[in-house]
Amino acid sequence: MGAHIPTSRPKPDQVLVDIVDYALTYKIKSKEALETARACLIDTLGCGLEALSYPACTKLLGPVVPGTVVPDGAKVPGTQFQLDPVQAAFNIGAMIRWLDFNDTWLAAEWGHPSDNLGGILATADWLSRSAVARGKPPLTMRQVLEAMVKAHEIQGVIALENSFNRVGLDHVVLVKVASTAVCGALMGLTRDELINAVSLAWVDGQSLRTYRHAPNTGSRKSWAAGDATSRAVRLALIARTGEMGYPSVLTAKTWGFYDVLFKGKEFTFQRPYGSYVMENVLFKISFPAEFHAQTAAECAMTLHGELKKAGRSVEDIRKVTIRTHESAIRIIDKQGPLDNPADRDHCIQYMVAVPLIFGRLTAEDYEDKVAADPRIDALRAKMSCVEDKQFSKDYLDPDKRSIANGITIEFADGKKLKEVVVEYPIGHRRRRKEGIPVLVEKFRTNLARRFPAKQQQRILDVSLEQKALEAMPVNEYVDLYVI
Repeated sequence: MGAHIPTSRPKPDQVLVDIVDYALTYKIKSKEALETARACLIDTLGCGLEALSYPACTKLLGPVVPGTVVPDGAKVPGTQFQLDPVQAAFNIGAMIRWLDFNDTWLAAEWGHPSDNLGGILATADWLSRSAVARGKPPLTMRQVLEAMVKAHEIQGVIALENSFNRVGLDHVVLVKVASTAVCGALMGLTRDELINAVSLAWVDGQSLRTYRHAPNTGSRKSWAAGDATSRAVRLALIARTGEMGYPSVLTAKTWGFYDVLFKGKEFTFQRPYGSYVMENVLFKISFPAEFHAQTAAECAMTLHGELKKAGRSVEDIRKVTIRTHESAIRIIDKQGPLDNPADRDHCIQYMVAVPLIFGRLTAEDYEDKVAADPRIDALRAKMSCVEDKQFSKDYLDPDKRSIANGITIEFADGKKLKEVVVEYPIGHRRRRKEGIPVLVEKFRTNLARRFPAKQQQRILDVSLEQKALEAMPVNEYVDLYVI
């Protein structure tokens, strides 16, 4: 006979309780976290505006049924779409992730916490427009910034010691969980309703990493987070109706997340939820490149100049050695053909070759026209990655969180250029003072892609002033981005 299975409803898993209590009750008091959230907001929206230049992205945007407009629905920045919050979250989420240029969190599981902005902004805008229509006050951008801090924290703290990629799952599961928690809180769900909502996010089918790795690398990785954050909004709305949840979704024997999808291992936690992740998040400021290669691209830009000084060309190169950390080797060390832009922006050799040759690395450099240059693959074939154990150790050190790369170039005549090493990219917390002005210029550039000068200035006037932004109604801020 089989073992007796208890039928009494268990108490909610502690992981669910901790997420929900944090989302509902924690007060964001860190000035640094809120200021960083503002920088994150403008950078993330700017990334979305740049993505609107790419038909591969825009073909996925808009309502499910063409021509549909939702009164009091959420607006999609940079477009004329006004949609239900679920579809708006997909649109915004897909835009901001498309070019792999928004922020990054590196730990046992890496990811992009600003992906949650798709659900947060769509939910807050819809709630605000609906409130105004009923004569009630809208949400403010301070509430959006606080929700961003909390979504970053939920995703990032779980990621610190729990690797989903090692069991074949994509990191967007954490976007879904974090977005469900904070969007449900914005909607005013009760504690029990929010626990139900977060349980629904865990019990949901989770994405495989198939689309991020050879031989199947493809563009789903650019809209997967939009899918996750929009699904979160949907699940929160379902829970708001009083739909039941699944309290032991993680720990249930045989049928729970741990046994089915995490090889029976329970999550471990390095720290309680606070504001650590937003304070330490990594910005992609200079290059639209997978973050493990950010410092490699910076090294390659320096070496491009050194090649010129030495009167050398890439054709003179015999060997390029990339000294790097274990995660980079596991994720972006690729040999052989690269089939599409999604393949190329996850190949460290490609992200080193382009700046060595051209002295630049932009989103357009992943497209077929640039990739057809035979010098790129010829140079890639001369590259090898080697792990530096100290780099790998410092990558995981919570006090350092470095993402180090070093590049050495050897020529056919036996001579070498001195190795160039960069431990911390410009988007790192240790380089904030240097990085934020460059981030603001990136935002200005992205605004100019989409809006006339007066509209750009109206957006800048409020976006660059912390108090003014925090006080502004969400719907009025989003209206600034309507074309």
